[in-house]
Amino acid sequence: MTGAIFLPVVLPLTALPISHLAEQYLHPRAATRLLTSFGCVLAVCSTLCLGLLMVVGTAHLPGNPLPDGWADPQVRAVVPYPDLTGTTAIVALAAALTAALTTLHRHRRVRNRAHAALAGLGPGPGPAVLPDDEPYAYALPGPGGGRVVVSTGMLARLEGNESRALFAHERAHLRARHHRYLLAVRLAACANPLLLPLREAVAYAAERWADEEAAQAVGDRRLTARAVARAALVSRARTAPGIPHFAALVPAPDPTDGARPPGGLPAFAAGPVPRRVAALLGPVPSSRQWPPLASRGGVAAFLAAAGTTASAMASLNAAIALFFVLKAATPL
Repeated sequence: MTGAIFLPVVLPLTALPISHLAEQYLHPRAATRLLTSFGCVLAVCSTLCLGLLMVVGTAHLPGNPLPDGWADPQVRAVVPYPDLTGTTAIVALAAALTAALTTLHRHRRVRNRAHAALAGLGPGPGPAVLPDDEPYAYALPGPGGGRVVVSTGMLARLEGNESRALFAHERAHLRARHHRYLLAVRLAACANPLLLPLREAVAYAAERWADEEAAQAVGDRRLTARAVARAALVSRARTAPGIPHFAALVPAPDPTDGARPPGGLPAFAAGPVPRRVAALLGPVPSSRQWPPLASRGGVAAFLAAAGTTASAMASLNAAIALFFVLKAATPL
């Protein structure tokens, strides 16, 4: 178990190539699901690995509630450098837990404040059109399938049938529950920072997925591309470089002022817009669930699948081995 226990911590690196190549070889729907699956499995495995290192590496510390037998030299010998790895695992797990709890708290707070801001409009399955000159549109998950929120400022800046593409895009976010994919990969990145590129790739793939759904709904890819580009241009004036498109928190339950786009919600003009527009102006992406094996994407997907499998096997092997070691060392 000595060397294999460290593998799940570094094997997320195997998913980096597919995070960059998925958009070229996979339909955005398949890319979103595949990358999220890789990220979640790799995050769970690396967290389990850190937990095992912490248990063995800190069993000898005074005042811990673990059985005395777990601090025997024979037990600690199954983990390389138990003092260093145990202390490092504590710090890493504490940082991961803090980041995950902060992410969950922020996610819950943003959604609650956004729903409170729209409470004055009353319930209804239709879109919430807010009298606000600031241009924005986003999908707000919630009971009954959620709701599309759009400002009159955004609608006024769209031409012709471009608003149809906007509403179709946001309804696609709600229908496919993209917020769950986004939250899952955000939590995975909290568990292991090596998964941060995967988080960005899933966020882009989810926007592309909604773009394709919108283009199919309105029956015009060029119209959808124009709507995405126009929405990005009118929204860019109120966003600073490097700030997410919907970075402002909802300040108060006032439907005319408090429902500005909150961070973390699927947004019509979010993501690398030039790439999205270029993709919409190109052909419909293939519906394949896995890239061709002979392509760069196929090799990258195989590498990510192999790394994820190896991570799962290494974690399972370490957990089983450590279970029997600790069981043998536990006094009856």
